[in-house]
This record gives sequence, structure tokens and C-alpha cells, in this order.
Amino acid sequence: MKKRLFFLSILSLLVVLLLGACGDDTESTGENAGDNGGSTDEAPTGSDEEVELRFALWDSNQEPGLRQIANDFEEENPNIKINIEVIGWSDYWTMLEAGATGGSLPDVFWMHSNEIFRYASNEMLLDLNERIQSSDVVEMDKFPEGLKSIYNFEGVQYAIPKDYDTIGLWYNKTMFDEAGVDYPDDTWTWDDLYDAAKQLTKDDGSQYGILTPLHSQEGYYNFVYQNGGTIITDDKRSGYDDPKTIEALEFYINFVREGLSPESYSDAERATFLENGIAAMGFFGSWNLTGFTENEYMAENFDVTVLPATNDGGRASIFNGLGNAIAYNTEHPEEAWKWVEYLSSKEAQTRQAELGIAISAYEGAADDWVNSNDIYNIEVFIDMVDYAQIRPYSNTTIVWEDRAYEALIGAFTGEKTVEEAAKDAAAIMNESLEQEQ
Repeated sequence: MKKRLFFLSILSLLVVLLLGACGDDTESTGENAGDNGGSTDEAPTGSDEEVELRFALWDSNQEPGLRQIANDFEEENPNIKINIEVIGWSDYWTMLEAGATGGSLPDVFWMHSNEIFRYASNEMLLDLNERIQSSDVVEMDKFPEGLKSIYNFEGVQYAIPKDYDTIGLWYNKTMFDEAGVDYPDDTWTWDDLYDAAKQLTKDDGSQYGILTPLHSQEGYYNFVYQNGGTIITDDKRSGYDDPKTIEALEFYINFVREGLSPESYSDAERATFLENGIAAMGFFGSWNLTGFTENEYMAENFDVTVLPATNDGGRASIFNGLGNAIAYNTEHPEEAWKWVEYLSSKEAQTRQAELGIAISAYEGAADDWVNSNDIYNIEVFIDMVDYAQIRPYSNTTIVWEDRAYEALIGAFTGEKTVEEAAKDAAAIMNESLEQEQ
């Protein structure tokens, strides 16, 4: 059904273009592509015509830095204006789906490993192969192979890596000092983490030693892979029923069961437990750097270190990265490509790192990101790349990940044993994976 809608949209676009071709090509329309997909009678014809591109993303913390990069781009390309649209994570995907079916996708937008299959397989993204091959700026060999492959579907590159991230252990130095507990470092094991959480938890409920929420990338996924478990197997089966996965989940969820961590099921509230002095430790990705730096309480009291290892030395930190994609039906494919090409250049990737926006995916730019911040020990995020684990994904990630969450809630509340909840999650996940065959 979606493909039919897309083909109809394409057909409609061709009709509009053919009608425009019959008119007087000396006329100028002043078309504005930034007006939420609004259309005009004719397409711009002259090279001096100003084009406005809609650039959509979901992280407001990155918008100021990206605005600076867009300003640099506009200076070099005065006829192209970048309108940045920031939409929260959940609403972002609703907006994109509505735009895809309604023909009003942003010209350029962020893509995620959870969603790339759906958008690529339904022909919603522009094929970038020929543009990449003819570019003197984009050097694909400078980007991590794992990230490039995420955004390559059936041999077609539909997005170019923007950045990458790992997960760190953030800790409140003041709370550690008051409790007389040594700060965490790269020698810490799961036992050290548990002992510290117990010492940092106050009996009156005013302070928890740690935050272990129902969250995958910034939570239990890391522990599963540290323990030798898996979320998805090489032959596309769920790993939730793997004994090592269950063992890791039991360790992680036990912090909630023992009252060492508050119950947390909302993504929006997680950071507030640290920012409001409620939890002494928490697991958060490198992309939080700007927000945590701007928060006065965090900047004064917190630092970050590598994730603890299992007691027998197992290490892992979930590794992921975003991509910049172009809408298949953008009215300005050449201008949109110029913007993505620029974002993928060494110049812009270095600038992104220097501004502390995110760890740029471009080879060698990580050091610039580390040097961008002298408040936290953020080099640890780069150190963990040596044992990083690509965020588990498949063609139906968005379906089975959400449903697995629902199955696991009972383990956090105590309504189910961890093993029961994990096996329920495995059964639900396998239903989705079977549809991929």
C-alpha cells in the first residue's frame, strides 16, 4: 500500500513537472521549499534563485552547533538557505511517516538504524550512489564500515554517517565524596558497581545509588553484551532467552528490585534523576554531552568513566551512529545533495567535533571532539570504541524493540520473574523476525 502511494506521488510530481515545462521558462516563482511542503505553479529556473531546504532532526541540544555549520555552508552557497526543524524523538517519526505518505518529507533529515529498512525498502530515500562516486568531497573510506553498512540497503547508500556514540557511566562526585566511596574507573567490575550503589543509597528514599531504567541502548543492552549474551543472533533469532542474556538482565534489574534504583520507564524523565540529585550514577550516551555541560548541577558535580566490566573481565559499550538522508521526492535534489555533501566533508565533520555537537564519524575527528570539552573526562567514550558493540538491529527493529519493552516491564515491577519476562520478550521478538524471512 505504501509503495502504491509513493508511486502515485511520483506520478503526480512528474505531471507537475511536465506542465511546468510547457510554460514560459523565463518566469520566476520565488518558490519556498521550507513552507512545510507547500507547492507553487512552477519550479525555480535560474541559478540565482534562492532555495530553502528543510533539515529535520530530533535533538535540540545539537541544533545550536548545527546552526553554526549551516551558517558556514550558506556563506559558501548564498543561494541555499537551511531551515532547521527540531522535532522530539517520538513525534519525529510520526512526522516523517505523515510526510512520506503525504508527499511533504523534509528535504534532508536524520536517519536511525531502527528505521533505515522501512524507509529504504519503501523507496522514501534518495539513492546517493552516483553522487558519492562523483563527489570530490565525500570520502566514504573515512567512515566506519559498521556505520556505512547500516545505511546501505541492497547495495544502495541511502544515508552518510553523521556521527557515532558509545555509552558511559556518569557519576556524582559530590555524592561519592559524602559517602566516602572511591570514584569509578576502568578497574571497576559489576561487583564494584553493586557495592557502590548500596553505599550510595539512602534509607529514607531521598537518594538512590544508581539508575537502571527500562532502556535498551543506554541500559541493559550493554550488560547483555558484556556478559557474552546477545539480543539478536547471526541467524536472526532473538537472544532474550539466552542464559547469558537472562543472567545479565537479572543483575541489571536487581538494582530496582532491591530499591537501589528508582523505577523508570519514561525516556523523557531519565536524565532528571541525575540532574535533580536523585541518583548517584547513570548510563548515558556521548550525545548527551552538550545538555549535561549546560546543566549547572551536572557540570559542577558529575564526571564520566567507562562502563564496568563483568567480574571475569567482559567489556562492551553499545555503538551506534546517525546518518544524513535525502527525501526521494525532494524538489531540490541537487541543493539537498550539496548540503549532505558538505555535512559529510572533512571540513564540516571536523567543525561538528570542535563544537562538541557529537563524535564525528569522520576518521581522525574524534580528538577534536575530546578537546571541545574540559569539564568531563569524555575521552572515555573514545576508549570504549575498542570493544564497542553495534546496536542490535534488523529490518523490524522498531516493532520488536517496543514490544520487548512491554514484555520486560513485569520483571521490573516484580509481577514476573526475569526469566519469564525474558522468554516472553524472545517469543514476541521471534514473531517479528519470522516476518522478515
